[in-house]
Amino acid sequence: MSAEVSGARAVLLCGILTGLGLLASSAGWAGDIYDNAVHHAGRTQEDLKRDELDHPAEVLRVAGIKPGMQVADFLAGDGYYSELVSYVVGPSGHVQLINDPSFDRWSDNGWESRLAQHRLPNVEHRRIDLNHVDLAPASLDAVLLVKVYHDLYWVDPNKANWPDVDAAAALDAITRALKPGGTLLLVDHSAQSGSGKSAASPLHRIDEAFARKDFESRGLKVVATSDVLRRPDDPRTQISYKGPALGKTDRFVLVFRKT
Repeated sequence: MSAEVSGARAVLLCGILTGLGLLASSAGWAGDIYDNAVHHAGRTQEDLKRDELDHPAEVLRVAGIKPGMQVADFLAGDGYYSELVSYVVGPSGHVQLINDPSFDRWSDNGWESRLAQHRLPNVEHRRIDLNHVDLAPASLDAVLLVKVYHDLYWVDPNKANWPDVDAAAALDAITRALKPGGTLLLVDHSAQSGSGKSAASPLHRIDEAFARKDFESRGLKVVATSDVLRRPDDPRTQISYKGPALGKTDRFVLVFRKT
């Protein structure tokens, strides 16, 4: 066999193996609804940049969000997670992008451009009063509370900016809205251990152990956790959303199921 023929056959074999590898990779990729959601066409550059910090595919995967689910993204801001969940639940599912007037204002009503021209037909925006959370009982398969749970305990001297919230009543309403077996995804900025809710106002953080007890007292059970957003180097003493801690906070991820 000539060197030329042998070389040609080697190149051909290499090409075939590469093609098979690409097919296998493609098939594996197509099988993961969470990675597919993150890589969905049409997502903004701002959202893609946030992905690097928030690892949404890993978070939604551990939460077990599935096609066909009825989901509420509670205090969703501009709807970053609402869009991703819309791709996961698909046309047979539905997402409520829920804000109060303050969250609409702080996010500059970013949900409007996200939902413009029927871009996400399975997502609806709802504006609610946090002291009258009117979610239908047993209507939701899942609720997302992403970096907002602590705000229910935040006391702002400027009531026009943020009202005093009856956190217990709001959490009771959220829990009632979950179907039996429903899932609640909780992500928040970690406060120092043993601090309870005391860091909610000064630092916009909350103690993980306090959060666990808060939801367990309402009949929810932790069924999964993730360390994907952990930052052991975070001293947990700085305000979470600005200054040196911005983008560098330790965040806990808890998945609860309604029993």
